[in-house]
Order: sequence, then structure tokens, then C-alpha cells
Amino acid sequence: MRKLLAVLAALCVLAAVPGTAVAAEPASKKVIKIGVTQSVDSMNPFLAVRLVTGSIQRMIYGFLTVPDSKTLQPSPDLAESWTTSPDGLTWTFKIRQAKWSDGQPITAADAAWTFNKMMTDDGAKTGNGPAVENFQSVTANGQELTIKLKAPQASMLDNPVPIMPKHVWEKVTDISKYEAEVYPTVGSGPYVAVEHKKDQFVRLEANPDYWRGRPKIDELQIIFYDNPAASIVGLRKGDIDLIGRLNPSDFESLKNDGNIVQWNTQGRRATYLQINHGATTSDDKPIGDGHPALKDPKVRTALHYAIDKQKLVDEVQGGLAKPADGSIVPPLYKDFFWEASGAEKVTFDLAKANKILDDAGYKKGADGIRTMPDGSRKLQFRFSIHTDTPIEDKLAEYLTGWYKELGITLTTKRLDSSKFSEETGTTALFDIAISGWSVNPDPEEVLATHLCSRRPGADGKGGGTESFYCDPTYESLYLEQQKELDRGKRAETIKKMEERLYTDAPVIALYYPNDLEGYRKDRIASITPIPEDKGLLYGGSGYWPFYTLEAVSKDGASADGGGSNAGVIAGVAGGVVVLALAGFFVLRRRGGAADERE
Repeated sequence: MRKLLAVLAALCVLAAVPGTAVAAEPASKKVIKIGVTQSVDSMNPFLAVRLVTGSIQRMIYGFLTVPDSKTLQPSPDLAESWTTSPDGLTWTFKIRQAKWSDGQPITAADAAWTFNKMMTDDGAKTGNGPAVENFQSVTANGQELTIKLKAPQASMLDNPVPIMPKHVWEKVTDISKYEAEVYPTVGSGPYVAVEHKKDQFVRLEANPDYWRGRPKIDELQIIFYDNPAASIVGLRKGDIDLIGRLNPSDFESLKNDGNIVQWNTQGRRATYLQINHGATTSDDKPIGDGHPALKDPKVRTALHYAIDKQKLVDEVQGGLAKPADGSIVPPLYKDFFWEASGAEKVTFDLAKANKILDDAGYKKGADGIRTMPDGSRKLQFRFSIHTDTPIEDKLAEYLTGWYKELGITLTTKRLDSSKFSEETGTTALFDIAISGWSVNPDPEEVLATHLCSRRPGADGKGGGTESFYCDPTYESLYLEQQKELDRGKRAETIKKMEERLYTDAPVIALYYPNDLEGYRKDRIASITPIPEDKGLLYGGSGYWPFYTLEAVSKDGASADGGGSNAGVIAGVAGGVVVLALAGFFVLRRRGGAADERE
């Protein structure tokens, strides 16, 4: 609190002293300011897990491959080409001739060092550890990188690990404690980080040595707001030029503002209910206090039939979403999207839901509440949501009403972000919870969150589960798709996995929220989404929108972004005031509807 007051006092003094000003950048400097409602967790790519940090990493560092801007399929980045052995166990990548931002050449040794560090140092596995779990060995010879696998891995070309400069990072003695607050960073992406103030902002400058060519703007400022409402105010005032991942109500509030372009496209996220169907640890020991009725697939199916997804889309999401009648992979990814049809499709039918429960022996008592078939417990479930989330509160109201029609009592349990993540991902102290995930072009990571191995250990550590699911059929399908290198055949297996989740219902997909964003057309002359055909701006799978950015000059041409550090200070000041008044702060992937791991 003392630090907060000190910051506020300093800002007030700065504003009050006549003649005080922040040193301005040259008038010709092209600056674009991006507002975000999630702060960077670490500038160390080996440790970072937050979505915003992943987005920034993609601007600073190169990867072996990147999603193609048109198709989202893997395309060359630092690896300009690759080959695979007939058995799928050996991958050879040719690293392109390019330079790090400090002028040193990029070689295969940089990539080999990065992967080997993650394979041998537990501290380096925090951010993307699962990406190297199947690696047997990684070696380098000049510009040739060779990765040998323990088993075939179809997602090899969607590896999420940024390649780090060996000559810089090999000097770090303890990766697990290194925050990488040394500027300018040495990277190979389109931008270089030059400044970071924790919970406030990151400044990125164009990398003149980027192998695709220098970006069209000089500087990106990523400005953090502690409350979405404050970011909307910042956009209207001109403190920021673009804000993404908006709630429907905030998005609708931008209507009729002549300076702002509303961006509404398909999103990359699925929102669903997580059901505690009998959580266990990775050694199959029961954990948590989930209601025993939820172990019964018939109960989970009845809950599914009692949800009017179209009404949730219309009333909770303001029509800015698509009902989810199938997979947890959103329709944005056409190759992997699966949707139920015919008799398999679960539709809103309270009569059918009641009959399922009646036939299964869950009888209603005099009070109208059902009990377990043996009469031991009433069907009274907790619904875990996040604090200060109006959308989730509204969702809870609808579910409570529908489930009351089934003879089930639903009680809303509001948790802060850290407690929510703990109870729904580690300790299993819940019955039903709101959840969701932002899916990458290759859906393997989100599918892997439902594997037996992702459950926490007996000590409560490890894992990374999204459902505590452990199903032999699902596991077998996962292994099958993992070794299938034919994209079409692999997609069919993945759809079977999604069908299994749909019918067994450890999670119940509700809807796919639209990607809602806004930007100032008097500041941004052009920006290319990813994918280029009706894709995303902020939060997309790649750096393409911010590499293609063009700023508007004061006379309307592509030129000055109107920026200096004064814009950063203004944005930070607004964010700090909101923090002091509201106390709202988004934390991790599962911490909120607009905040998740990539």
C-alpha cells in the first residue's frame, strides 16, 4: 500500500509542478499504444505462462515455425525448411541465415541450447515444459538442427518454445530466479524490448535487423490496466490506440464513437463448465470434495440437457458468441472443429433431463430437491465462479433457474483468481466451475489438459489439468493422433477425442465467445489480422498484426503515432487509480473470462 501511495503521490506531484514534462520523442517517431488487462508475469520466456507475455514473446523472439498468416498452418520462421525421417522420430531443421538484434549470427546451436536447457533444468520447464517431454536428444551442426523423439509427434511443427540466444542466456546461473530485466533484450523477432515497469507497461522498439524487414512503426507500448472499464476510458481518451479481448458490454459501449473501429470476429476461445466427476491425483487417489452424484454420467448428461445455450449466447454474451454443440476447439479452426448432430446432439430439453434423473433413481423429496438413489445426500451443488465478473454472475443466475427445474440446488461460490485456480486445478474443492481455454492453431495443448498425466501429484504439485479427467478411450485416441503425421487422418482422430469429451461430459462446452476488440482509426492506418480473412488482432496466434501495423500521421497519412512516454505515464496513472479504487487484478489463465494461458 505504501508503494501504491508513493506512486500516486509522485504522479500527482508530476502533474502539479509547472513546467514539468516527460522528455518527448522526435516528432516523426511512429508509436502505437496497446492496452491490455493482464500484466506480464516474467520477462524470462522460460518462466512466463500468461497469455499477454506469450504475445509479447512472439514479437521479441523467433520460433522454429509460426502460424501462416492466411491458413494458420505451420510456416517457416527461424527454421526455413525441415525434413522428417520415415518413422517420424527424427526431425532436421535448417536454420536461416539471420542475426540477433546485437548483431551476432543465429545458428542451430542457439536452438539446441534452448531445448537442451529445458530438458535438463527443471527451472526452465515452467513456461513450456510439456513441449520437450517427448524429446530424446537435440543436436546442432552449423545451421542444421536435429531433434530425435521418443515417439512420433504430429505437433512438432507447432512447438511453442521461443529460441533464445545461447551467447546471452548461457551466462545465467539460475534460470528459475532470473527475471531477465536487462534491456535492450537480445532477440530475433520484429521488436526489441527496451523497458518494462512491472504491472505498468512494456516498451518495444522496431528491430532493424529482423529477417523479414523492419516493422513499419518505430515503437509499441503495451500498457496495463487493472480493470477493463478503465481501458475503455483510455481508448476513448486516446491514451491507448487498441484494446482487445473485450467483454460484450464494454464492446457495445464503443458504438457511435466516430474515432473507434469495432472489431468483431470468430474467437479462439471456448467457454465451458468443468464438472468434478470424481477427481483423483496422478497416482489414482481420490482428492477433493466433489458431490458423489457428479460421478454418474447420467447426472452430467441431465445437467447438459438443462442448458439453453442459445439463451446464454443471447442474454449473457449479448449475441456475440456461438453456441457450443460439440468440441472444446472453436470453429475458427475448421480442420479440427467437431459438432454433434442427429440423436447425438444434446439440446435444451428440461423434460428429458428430468426423465434421465427419474429413471436413474434420483427422486424428488417433499421440498422438490432430488436425493441420491440411496437417499444419502441431496443434489445440492456449488458453482465456482470468479469475483467481480458480471458475465459469470449472470450465467450463474440462468443455470440456477434451470437446475431448480430439475430438482437440483445450485449455490454460487465466488473466488478470487488464485483461490479459483487452486480449488479447480489442484485441490478439487468444487462441484461445478466455469472454465475455458484459448486454443492454438494446433489444439494438442488444450487436448492434453484432459490427460491422466495432467492430474496433480499426491503432493498437490505438477499436473496442469483442466478437468481431472482420466479415461482409457481418450488416452488411446490421444496417442493415436500424436503419431499420425497425415493432417487429415489426425484431424479425424482429434474429433473422436472431442466427441468423447462431449458424451462423457467431464466438461460441458457452452459457447465460443467472439473476438471483440476496438482501435482508433485516427491513430492506426492499417492492421492485418491473423488469419488475414476475418481474424484476430490482439491475442491472435502470432505477431503478424503488430508487424503489419501502420500509424496515422497528424495530416492523415501513414506516419507519426503521436506518441512519447507521456502516453505511457497517462495510461499507467489511469490504471493505478483504478487499482486503488477497485482493487481488481487479473492473474492467471484460469483467473478470469478474458485471462488465460496460450
